[in-house]
Amino acid sequence: MDTARILVVDDEPKIRRAMKSSLALQGFEVGDARSGEEALDKLRSDKYDLVLLDINMPGASGFEICRTIRSAGEIPIVMLTVRNAEGDKIRALEAGADDYVTKPFSVGELMARIRAHLRRSSPAASAQLKRISLGEVEIDLGAREVITRGETRHLTPKEFDLMRYLVEHPNRVLPHREILRAVWGPDYGEEVEYLRAFVKQLRKKIEPEPANPKCLLTEPWVGYRFVPPDESSLPTA
Repeated sequence: MDTARILVVDDEPKIRRAMKSSLALQGFEVGDARSGEEALDKLRSDKYDLVLLDINMPGASGFEICRTIRSAGEIPIVMLTVRNAEGDKIRALEAGADDYVTKPFSVGELMARIRAHLRRSSPAASAQLKRISLGEVEIDLGAREVITRGETRHLTPKEFDLMRYLVEHPNRVLPHREILRAVWGPDYGEEVEYLRAFVKQLRKKIEPEPANPKCLLTEPWVGYRFVPPDESSLPTA
């Protein structure tokens, strides 16, 4: 993990230099880009394991760049911004981001988040998972794909982590805090809006009627419960 390659995308030279220095000291290989457009060029020509993406940039916004990166692959994306509005967090997650860190942040916090996302995006994390059937929907957990009536959609890395955790605990009420800490890491627990945004995205992909879910159920004020159509639909190793 320490040799992972990270792309820092920020229009402020001082911030890029500081982040590159901090990441390099932790053993990461680091590239940087001054704009979203430059970042896309670098991602097309080279391989990176994670993107740190600022929201406020000239030209295309971080939200637009995030959507473009996500449409092309499953690389983890952590968005960085001075904003602290809840709406911006949800917008970032809906654009395909895996996480959201508000400036200023400590180096320790950022490194913990980066390492958590790199661990969860490793191929070994999904090596033993197969398929699960939800009526007309087939979820291929190994390939991170959802097949609905012949149409294939990809799960983002964080959608995959959440889906996997739910599938591994069928018919059990899972509190918000438990899910957040299991999927996002021990530093989480209060970010219920994060969880709601991802559940909303998952329902769009796995539920025939997202507004009337049958499998991914809300337990008011508590958390969520995954109900498979039958026990035979659970994945096997």
